[in-house]
Amino acid sequence: MVDMVDGADPAGGKLDGKIAVITGGATGIGAATAELFAAEGATSVILDYNETEGAGVAERISAAGHSGAFIQVDVRHEVSVAAAFAQVSKLYGHVDILVAAAGVLKGAYRSIAEFEEADWDATLDTNLKGTFLTAKHGTPLMVAARESVLMLIASGAGVAGGSSSHAYAASKAGIHGMQHKLRAEYEGQGMRVYAICPGGIATPLKLENIGQKAVLDGADPQAAMEAAKQTLGDPIGVARVLAFLASDEGSYVRGTIFTR
Repeated sequence: MVDMVDGADPAGGKLDGKIAVITGGATGIGAATAELFAAEGATSVILDYNETEGAGVAERISAAGHSGAFIQVDVRHEVSVAAAFAQVSKLYGHVDILVAAAGVLKGAYRSIAEFEEADWDATLDTNLKGTFLTAKHGTPLMVAARESVLMLIASGAGVAGGSSSHAYAASKAGIHGMQHKLRAEYEGQGMRVYAICPGGIATPLKLENIGQKAVLDGADPQAAMEAAKQTLGDPIGVARVLAFLASDEGSYVRGTIFTR
């Protein structure tokens, strides 16, 4: 399913005329990024399994006078990812910017002895395999753009510190490692590759994680999540970093980028 909106702002911005694909674009960092990219003149193509919220982001982009589309995808399955990028190719012909932000967190606060194989598989399939499939099917369209930017959303977890979930830490470390091979393979073809490692950001995933910890501690999960919103970073802050990196202004930056 493709839900297209087009209210492009003729004033443009730092991403004027770019085609940007954002997996995990229905909520959190992905949604903030899709909306900011569109405000900066890009066409934001939101890929997500969550049809209700993904289409809602596309509608907000339209209401703000910008351009975007929503395509439903399950990043865990190659048939679905291949079909989604085939639709992107048919609609736009190339991709200038690709943000791989789809992610889940399962098995929080369990010891390795208690960790369920199903939670391991669910997390690795979405986060790591999903990033692999996104890159596999997205990069040919990026090469077609001649100059492009690939941003893999990793995390401080598994890269610079721990996590509440063994699987989440492993998946994000794997994503971080992927950048090195991708950079070696594609930078000679005009593609800039980054691994982005956000810190504590008030996304639905992070807030749910905080609520789970509160339940384990015998505290009120809603109160814990509300309190956390006062100290965690806003997703728009990470989106601004991504917009900078995706623009010509970010062309001298390379490698791993850490945010608050």
